[in-house]
Amino acid sequence: MLDRDEDILKAAEDWQKAGHGVALATVVETWGSAPRPAGSSLVVNDDGTFLGSVSGGCVEGAVVAEALDVISSGTPRMLEFGVADDAAWKVGLSCGGTIRVFVEKVG
Repeated sequence: MLDRDEDILKAAEDWQKAGHGVALATVVETWGSAPRPAGSSLVVNDDGTFLGSVSGGCVEGAVVAEALDVISSGTPRMLEFGVADDAAWKVGLSCGGTIRVFVEKVG
């Protein structure tokens, strides 16, 4: 899996050159336990292909869905995912932390 920053940005550039809409999602803040640290990123193209990681589990699926909306609208979004300990396993934040993810269209 490509997960280094330069690989993710290269994929974004390649997809854009191939005519795809592209969005970049970046973890901008974490609180408590979180699966990925601030600065982690995920790139998504308009057919739903993605590389990288911002969390895992259902959170990652939600970020991909939001990224597809950002590609369509062009409007960036700040997403926040936080759960109480009893709900954590259901959405993929098994440690009960909170993450904020900024999603923006590339190009």
